[in-house]
Amino acid sequence: NKMYCEVIKAPWSSNSGRAVVCNNWLFAVSSVCSSFCESKFNFKKCKELCLSFIQDAMLQKQWKRAAEFLTFYVESLEKDFSREPVGASEIIWRIGSEILRHHPDSSVKEFNTFIEPMKTLSVKRYLKVCLEHAFYLLHNGLIDEAYQNLSLAESWRFGEQTVIQDKELKLIQAYLGLLDYYKWSKQKNILLEHGKYLSVEQEMHSCFRKAAVNLKEIIKIPGVWDQFVKCYVDMLEFYGDHNEARQVLNEYAYNPKFPANPNAHVYLYQFLKRHGESKKSLISVLKLISAGCWQTRPCCIKLLYSCF
Repeated sequence: NKMYCEVIKAPWSSNSGRAVVCNNWLFAVSSVCSSFCESKFNFKKCKELCLSFIQDAMLQKQWKRAAEFLTFYVESLEKDFSREPVGASEIIWRIGSEILRHHPDSSVKEFNTFIEPMKTLSVKRYLKVCLEHAFYLLHNGLIDEAYQNLSLAESWRFGEQTVIQDKELKLIQAYLGLLDYYKWSKQKNILLEHGKYLSVEQEMHSCFRKAAVNLKEIIKIPGVWDQFVKCYVDMLEFYGDHNEARQVLNEYAYNPKFPANPNAHVYLYQFLKRHGESKKSLISVLKLISAGCWQTRPCCIKLLYSCF
């Protein structure tokens, strides 16, 4: 519990602008909560009360006040007389990361300071925390750092937890594939703009191989993988593997194990149109797009227009 205290206090230390709301109201509430928590019988209610204050502050987008209450919540864990699991690490991770994403005094450095210990404190959610960290870095334009973070997460092994978190591992591999596609795309633009260079072609092919392996795996799993499918097909088309691209799109659109997704038929239609498919085949796909739109998204007429 003391470790939780140090983790949550670090981002708001005196060296980082102090996100403390020092008003009489807050001190009054904290005082009441503190005395209330002294009794082991009241501790559970105290935590619930503190979490309700945090929720209220977050809903009102009062991030500094939420940060102060979260700090108090963590400190109160030191008085926990209960032997029952309280799931504190998950609460701190979820609330703390949300506050840091919106806090006006927060920075990437402070988010990193908070999230790294959360990975080891939340072994059962290690890969989820790694994914969230990567998304935060990507949102802030730190693509190389996000890639490095995902690469380290992919190599993580922790006994049976590795097997239990297999779904999260596949997602991590998929996003690595997406970032490898991004690198491939950048090299492709250089190639198209400046002509062929051996080093560029080699780098492109290396990115393609890594991206293809991971993207191909994730789109085999039933689900909605629009962005992953589009990126994989883009690479296949570039290298002239139109049969494989068509097979991928057909599988994505028609496999009954996958959820209904009009976008899947749009991608197939656009592919067929690019490659001069017969009007009969195009109309057949358009009918499926129309039916899918009305069944799953009554207001997505724009989706139909995107086909033309």
